[in-house]
Formats: sequence, C-alpha cells, structure tokens
Amino acid sequence: MARTQPVITGIGVVAPTGIGTQAHWQATIAGKSGIGQITRFDPSRYPVKVAGEVPGYQAKGRVPGRLIPQTDHWTHMGLTAAEDALADAAIDPALLPEFEMAVVTASSSGGTEFGQREIERLWASGPQFVGAYQSIAWFYAATTGQISIRHGMRGPCGVLSCEQAGGLDTLGQARRLLAGDIRMVVAGGTDASLCPYGLSAQLSTGRLSERDDPTGAYLPFDEEADGYVPGEGGAILILERADEAARRGARVYGSVAGYAATFDPPPGSPRPPGLRRVIEQALADAETSPAEVDVVFADATGTQAADHAEAAAISAVFGPRAVPVTAPKTLTGRLYGGGAALDVATALLALGDGVIPATVGTSRLADGIELDLVLDRPRVKPLRTALVLARGYGGFNAAVVLRG
Repeated sequence: MARTQPVITGIGVVAPTGIGTQAHWQATIAGKSGIGQITRFDPSRYPVKVAGEVPGYQAKGRVPGRLIPQTDHWTHMGLTAAEDALADAAIDPALLPEFEMAVVTASSSGGTEFGQREIERLWASGPQFVGAYQSIAWFYAATTGQISIRHGMRGPCGVLSCEQAGGLDTLGQARRLLAGDIRMVVAGGTDASLCPYGLSAQLSTGRLSERDDPTGAYLPFDEEADGYVPGEGGAILILERADEAARRGARVYGSVAGYAATFDPPPGSPRPPGLRRVIEQALADAETSPAEVDVVFADATGTQAADHAEAAAISAVFGPRAVPVTAPKTLTGRLYGGGAALDVATALLALGDGVIPATVGTSRLADGIELDLVLDRPRVKPLRTALVLARGYGGFNAAVVLRG
C-alpha cells in the first residue's frame, strides 16, 4: 500500500534569526547569529547568561489585543507563526470545512513566563490575586487551543510534549490525520522558557553551556563542546494532501516522505540507544536508501557524550563522512518544542535553493567524530532529499525524511 506523503505548503517562522521565513533564511545563509546576552530578565545570578532571543518581537499588532494578557509569550509567537504560515500557503480557514482542519503543536514547557508571574503574585499577595487565565495560559496545549479557536479549526487537535523531538512528532501525527478525513493540518511548535523559572528548570539537566561568549558557547561536535545554548521561538507549518494542494495550485516546499519515532532504553540497559533505529526506520518508511539522502540536519545536542552518540549513529547508517551534515541551530540555540520544526523549515528552504547552511562556531571536530560537517560557509549542491533528526531529553528520538 502506498504511503501517505503530505506536502508542506506554508511556513511561518519566529526565531532568533528573524521574524518571517525570508528573514530567517537570509540570516541562516549569512551565518548571522541570533545568540546574545539574555535581556528578558537579569541573568546575573545564573550560570547561563546567553540565549537565542527573538529580536524585536512585540505581540501588539501581531496578536489580537484581548489575547495578549490571556496568554504566554510562547503562545504569542505560535499565533504569529501560524498566521504567517496560513498566509504563505494562501489558505483562508473560513473557506474550509471546520471539522476538516486540525492543529497539532509541540511544547516542552508550556507558558513558563506567565506561570512564574502568577506564582509570584500567589506568594506575595495570596490566591485572590492570581489571574483566572493562569489555569490555561501555562498549559502545554494552550497554543494548539488558541490557534484552533482563532481560526475555527475544529478537527482533531493535540499537543506533543517530547521536548526537542516533539516538532518532528507533530509531522508524524499530521500525516496520520491527513490519511483520513482531514484536509489541512497546522503543525510544528514554538517554545519560550527564557525566564528565571524556565532557565532554572533547564539548568537541572546539566546540559547547558555556561560560557558567556555568544560565539563560543554552543559548539556541537567540537572538541570544546560543553553544552548548548537555550533559545525561544520556532516554526509553524501547513500540511495538506498532495492532491488537495495540486487542486488549488498551491506552491509546495516539499513532502514528508518518511517519519519514525523511538525511545531510548533506561540507563544501564544492555539495549542500544534508539537513534540509529529511528534513522533506519524513517528511511525505510520513505522507501529511501542512505545513498539517496543529500543532507542530514543533526540534532546536535552539544555535549560530548550526546554528540559522539549521534555521530556514531549517523556514521553507522551512512558510512563515515559519507553524507553532508549540518546543524544551523548554532545560530539560534536549542528551541525545544520549536527547534525541530524550525529545522524542518530550514531544510525545506535548503532543498528549494540547493544550499546547505553551515554549522557556525564549530571549528575542530572532537576525536572519534567522523562526520562531513558543513563548516565555515554554506555548501551549494543539488538537493533532493533531507533527513532531519531530533532528540528530546529523557530518551525521545524522532526522524523525518523530506523530499523536495
């Protein structure tokens, strides 16, 4: 039986590299970093002081005024990206049957900034000073719900909380929905945890870089890698059935040719990690051989152990230095629920232009890492198929094969 290969017809980006798809792509190709000193709060008391913040983002004028005080910064960005993605796809939701549109987003933290503010009011003044919207604004599904309500999308809606892997898992869920009666899916994700509460939670993993230099804090696969930089933002994508997109003459960025998800065994288990299996399963699902993959967008955690494990998995499937690998997230930091969705957007733009963006910052691969990592400058070459990888803290693995 032929596998369903939905196409992506719209992209909306709100990222440290820029607001809007073209701004993000131009910054990525130019190697212009969005990582800098944290400004959303005073980080002086914290060991991490740099992050990827979305420059100049203001919800006013982009989000309906009544929703701004009711929702978190993360949801504001999700609403903005969804609006841009729908416009990019030339879709007016009011013209589609409401039960044939679905929304599936990823979030790893929910509305942490909103939640912190209300908790501080609780501590300082008592429960009567906590706003009623605390009950929904912090919730992981808030962005999905608000996009659904705003655009009248009453088909199956959900949220996936798989940390960084969630952005790819939304595409897998979208594909399942489009194999049924759903005509269009809004998928992807944003995240925003750049507040004291959010940063403290991230620090507990022990995976964040504590270097103060924005240009040298996040160096995946490098001999000096010591962690990653957190960030905010992400991307929202519009997925449709290929026949529906063709019927309305839509511009198509690419198709979701394959998808797979695995979970790592618990510590101490003799079973191997799931990353190699997820690559193999996604390629099999796409009926694609390793030799047909033109570029791999790596997860690139930025810690020595995780980087070596990922490099080993890629080399085991493709062969040592056999496929170009890139990690443009060095320009944004890791965006958790929004990160993999942004990687998909970047990969689709790369397929369209025949350009592999560089991994900025990394300069000398660590011993034992045998990757053809694209460094220093973009690499121009014909691109047909891309593999995007994502791992979430706690053992989540996901892979998507994109075909241009």
